[in-house]
Amino acid sequence: MLADAYRAETYRLLRNRTVLFWSVLFVPLIGVVFGVVGNAFLKANADKLAGENTPPELMIAMAGGPMNLAAELVSAAGNVANPVALLFLLIGAATLYTGDYRWETWRLISARNGRVPLILGKVLTYVTLVLIAMLVLIAGALIEKSISASFFSRPLTFDAGDGRIADAFAMSGVSGLRILQVTMLGLLAGVVGRSLLAGLFVPVVVTVLQALSPFALMGMGVANDAWLTFLVNPGQGYDVIAAAIRGGPEAPTAELVVRGWTSLLGWTILPLIGALAWFQRQDLSKE
Repeated sequence: MLADAYRAETYRLLRNRTVLFWSVLFVPLIGVVFGVVGNAFLKANADKLAGENTPPELMIAMAGGPMNLAAELVSAAGNVANPVALLFLLIGAATLYTGDYRWETWRLISARNGRVPLILGKVLTYVTLVLIAMLVLIAGALIEKSISASFFSRPLTFDAGDGRIADAFAMSGVSGLRILQVTMLGLLAGVVGRSLLAGLFVPVVVTVLQALSPFALMGMGVANDAWLTFLVNPGQGYDVIAAAIRGGPEAPTAELVVRGWTSLLGWTILPLIGALAWFQRQDLSKE
């Protein structure tokens, strides 16, 4: 039954070109366009921009130093859960999770399958969408970096030493989990509110409030690395896990990583359980 629900949701999603464009293609395309424009500007104004206050990364780029695509791959994998990408991926999530309320089709399909498989089929379909979007985002970032290298005649290298490929896979997995965590808030809000707008805007508002919560907690005397800070803000958990993967002298302790995983997984699983429980007892006779 879950397989049937997954096939049905995937079939419907693949034919929704609007959602596919905005959720998968728009952000990478804009990134490449802005990358070309930005690098053209830097190339034209390289002499004016060179100076003591110029960032070292910009100096290296303008000096024509080699570009390691393996390092850029790790960086791109860790950046797929950026706020802009999350916002546009929420469009796909809200449409997928609440479309049957909007079009009043739940009553037509709920009689043919169990309620838990129907919701889990949507979640699995969205996981597939996220994987595709992440691959396109990473490819777009690498294309933009390659174009940047061509502007400044930087040779391209691919030094995969020091576990960079493994780091890229690990960063991709954590970034994907972060995207899923945010959109699980949309699933819960969409099911409870029966509204596409709830599924879209509630996760945005909650995520912004969570990002601001450490400042409020610090004002109440709660340390930035306390359990409460992590439990309230899964975004901090994601940041800590990503820092641990990157390693280096600023890598967090194992205790902080455990807190990070607890927060990130908790904010992913609990909204899913809440949505499933609410959907089980929901009256769908009018949908």
